This record gives sequence, structure tokens and C-alpha cells, in this order.
Amino acid sequence: MSDISADKRPRGRPKTFSDEDRRKAIVDEARRTFVELGYRGTTTDIVAARCRISKQTIYNVFSSKADLFLAVVASHRQMMLALPRPAGEDRPVEDVLEDIFMIDIDETDEREREAFISFVIEESSQAPELGEVLRREGVERSRQLLADWLDLQVAQQKLVLEDRMSGARMLMDMLFGGMGPANRDWQTRQDRRRHLRRCIEVFVRGVHANRGTATV
Repeated sequence: MSDISADKRPRGRPKTFSDEDRRKAIVDEARRTFVELGYRGTTTDIVAARCRISKQTIYNVFSSKADLFLAVVASHRQMMLALPRPAGEDRPVEDVLEDIFMIDIDETDEREREAFISFVIEESSQAPELGEVLRREGVERSRQLLADWLDLQVAQQKLVLEDRMSGARMLMDMLFGGMGPANRDWQTRQDRRRHLRRCIEVFVRGVHANRGTATV
């Protein structure tokens, strides 16, 4: 008598990576490749070879190199701001802002972040069309996500802000101004972290709900 159950066993090689894991691996490798070779020097063939997958596998996930680049920009945005936040998060505003701006980021992630920022600066000067993508999908989208979060804090009566977008711009100017790749004013990472915490404290103190209406 044949073993019917054996016929029902799944055939072929077991799937070892989820679609999301594969997508993340491709985006991470693409980011490193863009930084190393530039936008024009990067091809889907190169990214596929470095990922040890076929080019068709990349095209199953991304329709073009431009689409892959957009995914890299979105991924980098999450390396700069940890947004959106988990639903129902209820913690002091200053603590959440420290997490949003990732002021305790480890050195490896920080180097990758700085390398991509340097790439963005260089490529934007050489290719204005890329600069527009980076501005729209990077800076402007990040600012909107932060403004949305500030709006939620206002709705929960934790902060008072007349202009959430202005508040988001202010926070990004202060925090990113102290952590950019060109900023070497700090003797240690701890010195910089203390400065970033002071920036957050000054902002929160100025717009705290208990202090009345803010003019921001």
C-alpha cells in the first residue's frame, strides 16, 4: 500500500527567506552599492550579483533601478527618523524624541548613515533630478511624518504648537545640525549625545502644554 501522505509533502527547495527579508537584503545591498559606485555606476546586474540572486529576482520586487533607488531613500529615511511610532505609545515626549532621532545609534549604523548622506550631497550636485527625488521622498517626507507625530502630541495635550510643520523643521534643524557628517565639533560621542539631549530638552520645555500657548 502506497504512503499517500508522502505524496502530499511539499516539493522543491524550502523557502528560507520571507519576501520582506529578501526585499530588505536587496535594499541594504543597493544602498551600499549606490554609495560606493554612485547612481550612474550602479546597475541592477551589479546589485543582483552582490546579493547572489538573479536580476529577474530583483525585477520581481522592483520594476527598475529608479524604483530600487526610491526604496533605498525610504530605507535611509528610517535610518534618520524612527517614524512612524508604534500605536498606543505612551511615554514622555523627550524620551520618544530621543528614540525618533536615534541619538544612541551605534557606530556601525552611524557610519552607514553618514556615508549615505555624503552620497546624497555629491549626487544631488551632479544630478538635479536625483536631488528632487531625495528632497521630496527624503527631507519633505521625513518632516511630514515628524509633524504628524507632533500633531498627535498636541491632540493628547502633551504639547502646545500653533504650527506643527514649523516645529518639525525646528527639531530637524537642531538635531541634524549636531549630527551631520561634516560636524566634528565633539571630542566624544557622549559629548554629542549630551548636546542632542539638551536640544530636545530646550524644544520640549518651550512647547510643553503646561507652559501655555507656544508661538512655534
